Order: sequence, then structure tokens, then C-alpha cells
Amino acid sequence: MSGISDLKKIFGTGNTSKLRQFGILFSLILIVALFQWLTGGLTLSSTNLIAVVSQYSYILILAIGMVMVIIAGHIDLSVGSVAAITGVVVARAMAEFNLPWPLAIVFGIVVGAAIGAGQGFWVAYVGVPAFIVTLAGMMLFRGGQVFIGNGNTVPVPDGFRAIGSGFLPEVGPETGYNNLTLLIGLIAIVTIIWRELRSRAVQRQMGSEIAPAWVAGIRVALLVGIVVVATLLFAGGRVGTSFPISGLILVVLVIVYSFITRRTVFGRHVYAVGGNSRAAELSGVNSKRINFFVMMNMSILAALAGMIYVARAGASGPNDGTGWELDAIASVFIGGAAVAGGVGTVIGSIIGGLVMAFLNNGLQLMGAGADTVQIVKGLVLLVAVAIDVYNKKQNRFSIIGIFTSKRGGNASVAATTPTSGAAPSATASAETGAPAKD
Repeated sequence: MSGISDLKKIFGTGNTSKLRQFGILFSLILIVALFQWLTGGLTLSSTNLIAVVSQYSYILILAIGMVMVIIAGHIDLSVGSVAAITGVVVARAMAEFNLPWPLAIVFGIVVGAAIGAGQGFWVAYVGVPAFIVTLAGMMLFRGGQVFIGNGNTVPVPDGFRAIGSGFLPEVGPETGYNNLTLLIGLIAIVTIIWRELRSRAVQRQMGSEIAPAWVAGIRVALLVGIVVVATLLFAGGRVGTSFPISGLILVVLVIVYSFITRRTVFGRHVYAVGGNSRAAELSGVNSKRINFFVMMNMSILAALAGMIYVARAGASGPNDGTGWELDAIASVFIGGAAVAGGVGTVIGSIIGGLVMAFLNNGLQLMGAGADTVQIVKGLVLLVAVAIDVYNKKQNRFSIIGIFTSKRGGNASVAATTPTSGAAPSATASAETGAPAKD
């Protein structure tokens, strides 16, 4: 049993949230490896990886906002339409009113915030279910987008296009790689090592059980290896390309929102409201304010995603944003979020989004039609949600736990281990006023 325990610690020192994230990460690695073999090495080529990030960064940005909406116990069906109407409004503002592109980006964020505030008001203060509000918003903003754009494309200036189709510039000495991309990879490696050392120091200080050094070494080596390979591939593409600007925006958002959801009172309250809204209110959490800001934040990120897409395409179009909400929702559920709310992580959602991205990309490289791609994506989503439901019925909260625990033997563990991304334990709840999630 000690061997199995140490094996689990490789993937998160016994923390269920980390176990689940690593399970999803390994699923992603397996998918990438499979398509790498089936496509004869095309999947992990520099050109293809750069294209994947450029093409799917806006969906991943939507997934960041969507996971917070789903954690809070809601759903947002309007994100594709919000992205589309923001894109055409910003494009027309630049084309017809000569609005400088930096101000146009700010203007687009304001438009998204205004839309989100309106929808958040209906959800939080009027009490209309988010499903209905955003379904109405999907139809309203889609119609508004067609009306404002007259069903035509509206081009955007070159400066604005940088956020969607630009790359990190070449700086420093000639190395055969993009130096800024190498620097970002180095920072990521240092961060991984620092976080592991800091985690072990905190555990030692608190008197908690610490994983053996070899376990920590394997875990760090796996993560560092993935980062090194990805960095070299992104930095070693053809001249003029490197890590995309849209990917850099995504990385910054992941860092910021991971901190917000895991380390702030607001983030803990989001989990508390999603886990048990009534109990959260009795503990002093303002659930209406939480719901309002969660919905508004979603629309702000949708507006940003819409602008990035328009910038990459070079013009807004009548079909922008079609089906985006489905991809964002699927990314969140594949990433480990619970249908009932209260569970989910930003990192898990990003990995879930990458699973969808590489499924799309790999099938396209193999020449599969759009119908096949949709069928496979639907099956993957169904299996992911089925696993979540099955785990809950068995009191199991990770893929690894399914295979390493005896049937029905996890009840005691479930009683003491918080679910993935769930509201904080009693200690954290005492600090924030949020209730612990059962």
C-alpha cells in the first residue's frame, strides 16, 4: 500500500485536486502522443503547435471565465454572441470613427463589462436563472451583431491584428531560437522548482507528512520535461514566428485567475456559493454580489476573446462566435468541473480546452471531416461527465482513485479530503466566512 501511496504523491502529494489535474494532463499527453504517431510527427511540429495556440487561444480564454460561472452553479450560453457583437462594434469603431486601436481594446472591454453587468443583474438581483438570461442574450446579441455589421465583414487595422496574429519579437543575440520564448520557458521552469520547494517547506513547518524526495524529483522532472520540450518547439519555429501574443495573453490570464480562485476571499466565496448557496449566505457571503461579478467577468473575457479572434482573422464577420459557448463549456467539464457546481479549477479547464484543441487539430491533420470531429468531441464530453457522475456515486474524486481503491472503500477518504477545486476546508472557511463543502 505504501507503494501506491507514494505513486499518488507523484501526482500531487495526496491532494485530490492535483490528482485530478494530473489525470487530465496525462490524458492530454496520451492524445497528443497518439496523434503524433498517427500523423507521422506533424502534431508536435513547431508550425502546428504555434497554429494550435493561435487558433484556440480565444476558446481557452472563454474557458477561464466559464469555469468560474460553472463553479458558482450557473451556465452561460451567450459567450459566443457577446464575443461576436463586441468584435463587430470594435471593428466599426476603428473603421468609421478612427478610434486608435489601443483605445478600441479598452472600449471593447467596457462593452463586455456593460453586457455582463446587465446579465448579472438579471441573474443575481432579479433571480432569473442564468440559463434563461444567457439564452435570451445569445439570441439578442447575435441579432445585434448581424444588425450592426449589416451581415458584412469589417476589416481592422494592422496594429490591432497583433493581439491575434502577432508573435514575440526577436531580441538579443542570434541563437537559432526566439530568445523571449526561451526566457518565458526558463521562468516557467524556475517557478515549478520554486513551488515544489516552497510546498515542501510549508509542509515541514506545519508538521505534515512530506512525500519522499524521489517522489518530488519525479514530479518536477515530468513537469520540467514538458515545459522544456514545449519551449524549444515554440522557440524553434520558422523565422518570424514564436510564441503567439494571444498565447501570452492567455498565460497571464491563467496566472491571474488561478490566484484569484485559489488565494483570494472572492475566489473562495465563489466555491462556497456554488457548493451550497444557502449555507454560504448564512455564513455571511453575499451570494448576489458573487453571482453578479461572476457573470460580468464572463462577458469581459468573452469580449476579449472576440477581439482576439477578429484580430487574427483581420476582420469581423457575420459567423464569428458561432458555437464557441459549446466548446468553452465542454472544456470546463472535461477539465474536471462538476455539473452541480462547487468544483473546478482554472488549470483543469485549460487542460480540458487543450484536449478539445488537439482532438480538433489531430483529426483535421488526418483528413477527418467536420462531422467526425463533432462526433468525437461529443463522445469525449459525454465520457468526461459520466466519469464525474460515477466518481460521486462511488465517493471517488479522481481517475487514479478509481483504479487504486477498493469498491466502496473511499467513504472515509471522501469525508476528509476536499473535492477537486471545491470550497476550502473548515480552516479556510473560518478565515473567509465561506462554509466548508461537504
